[in-house]
Amino acid sequence: MRAGAAWVRVRREKDLDGIDALVLPGGESTTISKGLARVGLYEPLESFVQSGRPVLGTCAGAVLLAREVENRPVRSLGAIDVVAIRNAYGTQVDSFSAIADADGRYPGLECVFIRAPRLRDPGSEVEVLARVDGWPVFVRQANVMATTFHPELTEDLRIHRTLIEQISV
Repeated sequence: MRAGAAWVRVRREKDLDGIDALVLPGGESTTISKGLARVGLYEPLESFVQSGRPVLGTCAGAVLLAREVENRPVRSLGAIDVVAIRNAYGTQVDSFSAIADADGRYPGLECVFIRAPRLRDPGSEVEVLARVDGWPVFVRQANVMATTFHPELTEDLRIHRTLIEQISV
């Protein structure tokens, strides 16, 4: 709501009907992956991504969107041509905040990392929108975006506004 959009929870395939964009949130990617399999949401999510509607994955959501997952792999949607390395920044107590590198499209972006993944080997169609210490932390490929951090934990609305702006494209 802060970014100017209403939201609904997606727990079943029918919840995807009529929505304009989708956010795959952070959390624990193994738990999320098992839940998606249990309620049969993998195929409907793949269809949603292929529909061209905007998708944003944050932290664990980025893991679920990756082409490949390392460090205790989970099933992913393969929507972004990157390798996600789960928990690459350490455990919960290793959580931290950092400012995105100034040379990216989102300078000054505050990034909150909680057991965050790292992204490596972005394919040629992947646009890196922000980096921290040289590592991609915000990427986009076609209609799909992913952050390795939690943009919802800051006052900066640029990530969510970028998602909303893609709805009308």
